[in-house]
Amino acid sequence: MTVPAVGISNLCKTYKGSSRPALNNLSISIGQGEIYGLLGPNGAGKSTLIHILCGLRRADSGSACIFGLPVPERLAEVKPLIGLVPQDVALYPSLTVNENLRIFGGIYGMRRGELRRRIAGLLGRFGLEEQGDKPLHACSGGMKRCVNLIAGMLHGPRLLILDEPTVGIDVEARRLILDNLRSIRAEGCTIIYTSHYMEEAQALCTRVAFVNHGRIIAEGAPSELMQSSGAESLEDIYLSELRT
Repeated sequence: MTVPAVGISNLCKTYKGSSRPALNNLSISIGQGEIYGLLGPNGAGKSTLIHILCGLRRADSGSACIFGLPVPERLAEVKPLIGLVPQDVALYPSLTVNENLRIFGGIYGMRRGELRRRIAGLLGRFGLEEQGDKPLHACSGGMKRCVNLIAGMLHGPRLLILDEPTVGIDVEARRLILDNLRSIRAEGCTIIYTSHYMEEAQALCTRVAFVNHGRIIAEGAPSELMQSSGAESLEDIYLSELRT
């Protein structure tokens, strides 16, 4: 039996001073090769879950495993398997695209030759092969988002975690990113994807989970959720679930 990419069981987390749990007995199983959408309003618990998976926070109770490895107990083994792409562009604006990517490759411990080939290949994949020597501050918003994504992919992670990867960019850049995410998934990478763009999630994700108040309130393939609820879109389901 194939081990899930992510296995979460009865995860709970309450922050000090809060009367409401950020995660409330949450359980999820994400199969290898899925694009799994975490959808919900701000404060629903999505960021807390991501932080726990990446070892940035500890749960109060419950368990989380990545490819069968428990977090945080075996975090040193988990870290090379995951790539995290935050919502904010986590790059140095005064440095060039290549300089930024070399810094991240060094953090991953990549060898110089391998890193050089990987940077060239990924820049070419995103149509940025001529932009490597451009300072980041001179890049468009869409280019910055693409480089931010490339930084999280340099080491070839088996699990890519994306927090609002297309926020604030134009249609062309959004399509480029989404098309590449489909290709990455076809190559065997599992993707966790958070977004407030319901139409985007509907077109991209193999399964989605609507999260609110730290609980999953609906989960399934977009087409199945729409068929079972009689809704015409994920946005309709999203708005309906938040009212209940």
